This record gives sequence, structure tokens and C-alpha cells, in this order.
Amino acid sequence: MFENYKIRTRWDNEKEIWYFSVVDIVGILSESKNPNNYWKVLKNRHRKEGSQLVTSCNQLKMLSADGKYYKTDVLDTEGVLRLVQSIPSPNAEPFK
Repeated sequence: MFENYKIRTRWDNEKEIWYFSVVDIVGILSESKNPNNYWKVLKNRHRKEGSQLVTSCNQLKMLSADGKYYKTDVLDTEGVLRLVQSIPSPNAEPFK
């Protein structure tokens, strides 16, 4: 949770790390009505720049608002901090 926004998470027992839904975080930071599209554009920009952020992005099945499971881009804590730095937002500092 971040200020009443739900962020989907998944614990990896083997690696002992948390993964966080990128789209959920992008939605909070960008305040976009379409965070999927915002992430798609941002991801393409990072890919062209050769950013490590996109390379470290994994996909896990997570529960969606419609009650179904879909593959969702996820990042670990380090990746989330990089993502936060790449989105200009007044929510960036409180999110960190």
C-alpha cells in the first residue's frame, strides 16, 4: 500500500526478495489514467537507451482487477528505486 493505492507484490522464497508490479507503481507516480501505456512508452525509451532497468524487469503472473491472473512486469526493490528516479513526479520522494 502507498497512500491508499494497492501495489501488487510477490515474495520469492528461493531468492528471498520481493517483486513489485511495475504498472501499479507507474500508475501511482505518473497519475496516468492509462499506466499500462505510460509504462510501454517508458520501457521502449529505456530499451533504446540500453538501460539496466528494462533488463532487470521480470514477468510474473499476478491477480488483476478483473479477478484473472496475467503476466505482469515486476521489479525488485533496487529496480523499483531506479524506476522511481526515471518518472518525474511529486510522489517520487514520499514513495522512496
